[in-house]
Amino acid sequence: MPQTLAPPAPAGPDTARLPGPGAAPDPHLHDLAARHGLTLSGARPALPEYTRRLWARRHFIGTFATARLTALYTTARLGQLWQVMTPLFNAGVYYLIFGMLLHTDRGIPDFIPFLCTGIFVFTFTQSTVLAGTRAVSGSLGLVRALHFPRACLPIAYTLIQLQQLIFSMGVLAAIVLLCGVPLTWHWLLMVPTLLLQSVFNAGLAMIMARVGARTTDTAQLMPFVLRTWMYVSGVFYNLSVFTQHAPSLVAAALNANPALIYIDLMRYALIDTVRASALPAHVWPMALGWALLSGAVGYVFFWKAEEEYGRG
Repeated sequence: MPQTLAPPAPAGPDTARLPGPGAAPDPHLHDLAARHGLTLSGARPALPEYTRRLWARRHFIGTFATARLTALYTTARLGQLWQVMTPLFNAGVYYLIFGMLLHTDRGIPDFIPFLCTGIFVFTFTQSTVLAGTRAVSGSLGLVRALHFPRACLPIAYTLIQLQQLIFSMGVLAAIVLLCGVPLTWHWLLMVPTLLLQSVFNAGLAMIMARVGARTTDTAQLMPFVLRTWMYVSGVFYNLSVFTQHAPSLVAAALNANPALIYIDLMRYALIDTVRASALPAHVWPMALGWALLSGAVGYVFFWKAEEEYGRG
């Protein structure tokens, strides 16, 4: 006799069938998962819980940053010396162009420390933004293999650039002293300046990490954006000479430029001929405000897309 298939058994209280294509989700699946304490893999946690998990992986961030920095120059014969030589070569090229050819050093005492400080400080922000743009898209293998707060990556890349800057600051201090600038208590202001700039840079890195993960062409565009930003940040010249004759709205926008603010604070800390009167008005509150704004906005903006990283 021909055999007949028995009809499927009705779903019990602890069973549920997966919906077919185009069907609505079975509500029993949600109840079953909740009953057994199951959660969606890769789901974005609440912001406080996300912050707690991120803090728990602080040692991973530090180790990852140190390892990447060590591996960065392993194929070069001079190795870690390039951390110091690269900004020095940049300073030499810019001094040749802006100091000797274009004579932007006129009216600026201690122009070499002035120029080197601007280059070193802006390079910190520039390198962090570029590294942040590729933080997620360049680490897809790690993102897809391990489960961790993805904000670890842009923060780690910010830490890498900070470590490189600390190496460079030793060279910068030597340049300043060799140029006859005395060592004063103002040098202690380097610490809060670097701390505020690091928070600001980390926020930018997280913003660009999300943008770069979604639009990979961003990495090709950013060098042009950053080069334009550099030219309006007073890296090579005294920007106040131009803002004195500019319309008030333009002058206010240029003086509120965060890159200019951190550069001016570092120059004020290192160079005794840079007076407090030459700094933009309310410079310390603005430095703190930019750091908090960039850090908070960047953190929340990156966290909002936590579930999207590594997919596709």
